[in-house]
Amino acid sequence: MSTAASQGGEKPALRKPVFTKVDQLKPVTSGHTLTVKVVSAAPVPARARPGSPAVASFRAPRIVECLVGDETGTIVFTARNDQVELMKPNATVILRNAKIDMFKGSMRLAVDKWGRIEATEPASFTVKEDNNLSLVEYELVNWVVEKNLAPPGTSEKKRKKKKKRNIMAGENDHEDEEPSVEAAFAGQPPPPWWRQITARSVVVSMAVAPLFTLISMRLGLTAGIVPSFAMSASLVSFFAIGSWARLLGRCGVATQPFTRQENIVVQTCISACTTLSVYGGFTSFLPAMTETVAKSIGETGAENDALHPWKVMTFLFLTSFSSLFCNLPLTKIMIVDYKLMYPTGSAIAGIINSFHTPKGAATAKLQVRALVQTLIGSFTWASFQWFYTGGDGCGFQDFPIFGLYAYRQRFYFDFSPSLVGVGMICPYLINFSLLFGAVISSGIMWPLLQKKQGEWFTDPSRSSFRGINGYKVPMGVSLVLGDSLFQLCSVSIKAARHLWKQNQNRQQGSTLSNGDGGGSSCDDEAEEQSSSYDDRRRNQIFQGDYIPMHFALAGYAIFGTISTIFVPRVFPQIRYQHVALCYALAPLLAFCNAYAAGLTDWSLGTIYGKLAIFIFGAWVGKAAGGEIAGLVACGVVVVVIGNSAELMQDFRTGYLTLTSPISMFASQVIGTTLGCLVNPLIFAGFQKIVGKEHLGEAGTPYAAPMAVAFRGIASLSVEGIKTLPKHSIQLCMVCFFLAICVDCVTALANARKWRVRGCIPNVMAMTIPFFLGPTFAIDMSLGSLILILWRRADKQAATMLSVVVASGLICGDGLWALPSAFLSTFKVQPPICMKFLSSYQTDQMQQHFIPDSTTRR
Repeated sequence: MSTAASQGGEKPALRKPVFTKVDQLKPVTSGHTLTVKVVSAAPVPARARPGSPAVASFRAPRIVECLVGDETGTIVFTARNDQVELMKPNATVILRNAKIDMFKGSMRLAVDKWGRIEATEPASFTVKEDNNLSLVEYELVNWVVEKNLAPPGTSEKKRKKKKKRNIMAGENDHEDEEPSVEAAFAGQPPPPWWRQITARSVVVSMAVAPLFTLISMRLGLTAGIVPSFAMSASLVSFFAIGSWARLLGRCGVATQPFTRQENIVVQTCISACTTLSVYGGFTSFLPAMTETVAKSIGETGAENDALHPWKVMTFLFLTSFSSLFCNLPLTKIMIVDYKLMYPTGSAIAGIINSFHTPKGAATAKLQVRALVQTLIGSFTWASFQWFYTGGDGCGFQDFPIFGLYAYRQRFYFDFSPSLVGVGMICPYLINFSLLFGAVISSGIMWPLLQKKQGEWFTDPSRSSFRGINGYKVPMGVSLVLGDSLFQLCSVSIKAARHLWKQNQNRQQGSTLSNGDGGGSSCDDEAEEQSSSYDDRRRNQIFQGDYIPMHFALAGYAIFGTISTIFVPRVFPQIRYQHVALCYALAPLLAFCNAYAAGLTDWSLGTIYGKLAIFIFGAWVGKAAGGEIAGLVACGVVVVVIGNSAELMQDFRTGYLTLTSPISMFASQVIGTTLGCLVNPLIFAGFQKIVGKEHLGEAGTPYAAPMAVAFRGIASLSVEGIKTLPKHSIQLCMVCFFLAICVDCVTALANARKWRVRGCIPNVMAMTIPFFLGPTFAIDMSLGSLILILWRRADKQAATMLSVVVASGLICGDGLWALPSAFLSTFKVQPPICMKFLSSYQTDQMQQHFIPDSTTRR
């Protein structure tokens, strides 16, 4: 019958289209007809090809990523050219003969030339936005790729040939492709920059930033090591603003939705404030100017500074804001063009992106609960310990767990939750390097040198440079300088090689573009597809709100000039030409440091500062106050270079979360202003509570080890080596070259991927016990041991909760400093003294304080 009909010239009857629902779509299928509503539409910016003529941009296709759906789910639809006019938000369309394309493992709906898009009446259904099919990841499984799954008789040559064809066709393994992050936020366009900075975000920043600053400064003054609190800050800000929004919602008050961009603003404000506690010098070069630290290294007759709060605050305001402008012109080059990773900033972005998804919000609740529980436990334990500290050497802090002889060498566990928490955050290698350095110095070297008293040195004082301290501090400084010199050369070479490769790749790409005459529309379309959807969205936001270069250059010039004029008035030991030279060299050094931090996540700001101490201290000389001048020059260099590198991490975080660069810069200004006010006040509080005469004193809880190291470098820069005891220079040279040798072995092991590369100690970490002693290294090693055992027992829980548990331990112990300060202010003393004595001391106590039984009768 059909044959007859065709011979008679009649056309076959058209089939009635079968409409499909979104949730029925499957990968790599076609012929779908469905009615959908457009939820949102995001244009994809066209990428200019290097070296192509300007006319090529007119031939580039218009591409819009649309989120469409019906009552069963949603999916991303790729509209091209004329299709864009029909795919407007809230429009209802019929897609005929649509197909499913796979893009980086996820489904994309498209209509090619064999299909059609029709506008229709508005649909009555409500789009189910919580079922986004484009978020489901698929993995390509091909039997010819797996050798064991190949059918019998298939030769190896055919397998390789088939696999090569699959790769050339773009069917690569999914393991090398990253899942889309921005697809989860396809229906949530980022708010403009002025709506990302809200009143509640500023209030939360002002409430939380002083707490983290207090904890950071306390750790720096006690242990000399300050971990990153960026993750904890992002978690606390997420919990605080989220709770705020939910509370107002229950009260019936309309409030602005809490976005990840606002979360980033709060985290950036807190980080900018907390970073100044380290790079602002409150744990290093500022205490090094005091008389207490000078006496700790045995220096007498040198010029010192009292560090009044107004002086410190003025110095911070003069130097900190120039750091905001120093690397600002380089943000696009570093992040978009060179695609530097900035690992810490990328990790924080990943955490905050996950917080603002349904699954991530549930995880955040568990993390907040763990944080609160450990914080309460740590605070309770700190308050419990206080009751047993009613005298010198009393309490759990002086528990001789390894015996009294080891206790006299400062090998004991002081039950500090904050140090255990720091050990859980720091890498294993750092903690065990600290322990190794403690064993080498306090366990072996210092007892051997002490036996040489009377032969190599005669001064019995433990703080004099003419006594045993003339070996401890210079040997530690030599290790620091050797490691700093190697790291500076290594990172500079690595950055130069990476930059050279980037330029070579750009030149090759430009040559290829010029060779094909600028390319065709098909080439531009293929290039768009090779760039991921996430990168296109991020580049669009980041470059759309880019801060002009002339604004950054003018800002740096203005603040640099103001600082050059007024810093010598705050610290008269340094001259105008010294400060001007620091600001002239700072942009070049800041570029090198920011580039190195983007590659290795390691900021070398303090290393540049130590070199500045040597240069400017020797330039000014001892008679004119060279120690203070060198430390002030160090401060200018460290604040500008170190702080600018940390702020570049924040820009990377903002780039990965679609946060406007303008709002990032504004939040950095807010956080820096807050830090310039809060940090000097907290430092003055420590001076008041601990006592100026004890802050930086050797053997006390607040020994400020990094300040001792900085002061030792300043002293050597102006006095030379004539004051050191016998054989000290030879031992310093051995330490200097030993540090370089260990770093060379470490670099070689990492390059060759030796198995022992994780067992070679870190020189900088190994040096800290030379100044501080071994006590804190035992606590931090215990933190690493706890984390190792936890991961063996439950790796998933340890990965998710270890950082927040450690942060709770640190925050709880740090919070106890506030009520402890109030008790000390009102002269409230602990009621009990728990102390451990030797057998001889015990007999003396029984003889003088315990009545004899016969006497009582």
